[in-house]
Amino acid sequence: MHCFIYKSMKKDYLYLYLTKKDDFSEVPEALVNSFGKMEFVMELELTPERKLAKEDAGKIIAALKAQGFFVQLPPQKETP
Repeated sequence: MHCFIYKSMKKDYLYLYLTKKDDFSEVPEALVNSFGKMEFVMELELTPERKLAKEDAGKIIAALKAQGFFVQLPPQKETP
């Protein structure tokens, strides 16, 4: 599955995956607003077997098929 990845300029390590470049129509307005300004990072061909640094490709593909977007949240800070 082909996807397009954007990063939030407001929050570090917050990414939005879309099925169509620059088409935010499937993303709830409140979510788009919470990202603030976004910058296009890359386009990527996802397969269930593809290894990604922070997320499971199968999980992203399922979300893209179901809702047209996927949000990759920043890593959670560990509490001491």
